[in-house]
Amino acid sequence: MVVGSGPNGLAAAITLARAGRSVLVLEAAETLGGGVRSAELTLPGFLHDVCSAVHPLAAASPCFRELPLADHGLELVHPRAPMAHPLDDGTAVMLERSVEETAVGLGPDAGAYRKLMAPLVERGELLEPFLLGRSPIPRHPFAAARFAAPGLRSAVDLASRFQGKRARALVAGLAAHSMQNLRRPPTAAFGLVLALLAHRHGWPVVRGGSKKLADALASYLRSLGGEIETGRRVESLDELPGSGLTMLDVTPRQLVRIAGHRLPNRYARAMRRYRYGPGVFKVDWALDGPVPWTAEECLRAGTVHLGGTLEGVVVSEDAVWRGEAPKQPYVLAAQQSLFDGTRAPDGKQTFWAYCHVPHGSRVDMTARIEAQVERFAPGFRERILERSVRGPAEIERENPNYVGGDINGGVQDLRQLYARPAIRLNPYATPIDGVYMCSSSTPPGGGVHGLCGYYAALSALAKSS
Repeated sequence: MVVGSGPNGLAAAITLARAGRSVLVLEAAETLGGGVRSAELTLPGFLHDVCSAVHPLAAASPCFRELPLADHGLELVHPRAPMAHPLDDGTAVMLERSVEETAVGLGPDAGAYRKLMAPLVERGELLEPFLLGRSPIPRHPFAAARFAAPGLRSAVDLASRFQGKRARALVAGLAAHSMQNLRRPPTAAFGLVLALLAHRHGWPVVRGGSKKLADALASYLRSLGGEIETGRRVESLDELPGSGLTMLDVTPRQLVRIAGHRLPNRYARAMRRYRYGPGVFKVDWALDGPVPWTAEECLRAGTVHLGGTLEGVVVSEDAVWRGEAPKQPYVLAAQQSLFDGTRAPDGKQTFWAYCHVPHGSRVDMTARIEAQVERFAPGFRERILERSVRGPAEIERENPNYVGGDINGGVQDLRQLYARPAIRLNPYATPIDGVYMCSSSTPPGGGVHGLCGYYAALSALAKSS
């Protein structure tokens, strides 16, 4: 039994089915996919990604890469550049597929960027199993040490090795994906991982919407004999039919709710102490044409980071960690329809963006997000045909794993990166025999990679064999 049909739940189900187990997936919502769903949120014909939109981790995932997902309808589309970070001088810092092209755009910091990233990219095949793994103990310690030297620093410390505002802004925008205070370690690691993935795998989008990734996983599972039932909310483990293994794609809060009476007190207390992070406030737009970026090179990028300088991004994230809604939020935006013509009617575009807000915030950030877009794309508001707005409460209502709007399944700081959801030799196993957690609240954490489910299923199979 697998409870939850997000990418981790589906990955767990596929891993078990490939091992010869009969598998049934139960999904509370009427549509499967968890964080990889798409819908017409604004106007007919405009297809928006409900949560995840850009998929570097899916492209790199050792779980997904070994599956024949292309045979089941998955097509990854690569923008001409993974990311753009516009500045107030009318230019944009571009994260390109190659280290060299990226370095050239950094002016006086070109050599420093090459020195930082080229060795990591060269060792990427050795590094990625560690960075995307379940254990803090690396198989290739020298490669891991090369990453750890800069990665265990704060993003602000890492940025200090660069002289110019362009390289510093690039570091800040990448590291801010961590949803943490950028003055704290290991926020540098998040930026380095995303840059590494951009250079090795790109930051692709899914043709036809992110839901096509979930559809491909579900299709492959069914080809293995697995079954999926939507509209099946599980309120208690006691209501599940007998099963050899039960995989729960839920966070600690849901685990306590559905299994609390069967959990030992010590473990239940640890689950209640689990720390959730900041939330997100998300806006989707139907546009009457592309975003009118001042820096036209932004139109080559699938992802755009809006925050200006290092200092501007740091101030925004500092405010979130103080429990304040930032005045000028750091905004993560995606323009999938520029590269995937299935997303919008001819001549029109979709646009997707969110900013970080305090956990459970009720502040409407729509105007502030649109002001940040307008800052770098004057005339943006004039192209808006319709918008769809979701704050933390709405986001959690649609997906209970996003507690307080936290899309990462919990804070991913040093304390809770590998020791999630609790310090245990097997983080996926619960004290209930045969019951495992496989959500992003387990290693390696948030992101669309399926690895939490993959590793959870492998650990369950190893114990039951």
